Amino acid sequence: MKALLLSAYAADSHRYWARGLMAHLEAIDWTLIELAPRHFQWRVRGNPLSFMSEHDATLSQSFDLIVATSLVDLATLVGLYPHLGRAFRVVYFHENQFAYPLGEQQARRLEPLMVNLYSALAADRVLFNSQWNRDSFFDGVAAFLKKMPERVAPARLEALQRDSEILPVPLWPLDQVSPCEQGAPSRILWNHRWEYDKNPEDFFAALEALSDSGLEFELVVMGQVFRNAPEVFEAARSRLARHVTCWGHQTRERYLEELGKGGIVVSTAWHEFQGLAVMEAVQHGCVPLVPERLCFPEYYADDYRYDGSRQALTTRLEQWLLSPGSRPPSPEINAWTWRQMRMRYQTRLQPAK
Repeated sequence: MKALLLSAYAADSHRYWARGLMAHLEAIDWTLIELAPRHFQWRVRGNPLSFMSEHDATLSQSFDLIVATSLVDLATLVGLYPHLGRAFRVVYFHENQFAYPLGEQQARRLEPLMVNLYSALAADRVLFNSQWNRDSFFDGVAAFLKKMPERVAPARLEALQRDSEILPVPLWPLDQVSPCEQGAPSRILWNHRWEYDKNPEDFFAALEALSDSGLEFELVVMGQVFRNAPEVFEAARSRLARHVTCWGHQTRERYLEELGKGGIVVSTAWHEFQGLAVMEAVQHGCVPLVPERLCFPEYYADDYRYDGSRQALTTRLEQWLLSPGSRPPSPEINAWTWRQMRMRYQTRLQPAK
């Protein structure tokens, strides 16, 4: 089978997923086209022009399968290359713009919503990385369509919703995972993108409260750093300097090495459709502490969740730092690996028989 894999905004998690597909579904003859993750508003609306300008010869070929991320404007691309409409078309939703939280002074723009919607309608099958992602997408579409001047209700959306499936981004296998130390000094990890939607303010406020109370811990802050990171990071680095053992964007090797040292991996996110960063840390033996919202209840039992408030986070961390034995063990992650999910992917990337 000859397949075209399209990624319009190749952020770290999208690249991780795309390379996993190609490495673990090796019977498929893959061709990958991806665009750098920058200039989001231009990228999401202009990606067909970028694809056309840079990859016209490839797009002019015939394929049996097209797998596209949800930011690919697949409807426009098929309009520009009609022969691509003969391929079996799958759209994978890492996230959806209907549930993306807005930052300060941001307004909801129509273009990303329409690209998500039209790409889904142009697909033969849509896949989501979590139930939260799927539900918030179709709920968001329903609310959006009600705002249109003319009443519209595409029947195809009902079929897509009925036939869609939840397929998380699988974890690559590890050669070896070192057992994580549960004793002091305790380590607290942040390994998310440095952006407002990950809510770093709550994370650092909790740690400053713990530090002010005299508790000892090590702090590891990693993740993807962009040109305009929230100001709270630099301020927190100064205030928490005595705790910091690793700070900033790291090479992949150093990143995995730090995860392998163990600790408590924390999320305070307002936006998370799967939480791959937390999953990677869990894969290395870290204990997750995640809010009671978004996708997290799907993946983590009650023992690993707090009610989402800053105070509850501070209280749970204090308990786990003072009494490491009170922490639950790191969750079992076998169900999230390529070894377990390979056949499901292989089945869903083919037409129903």
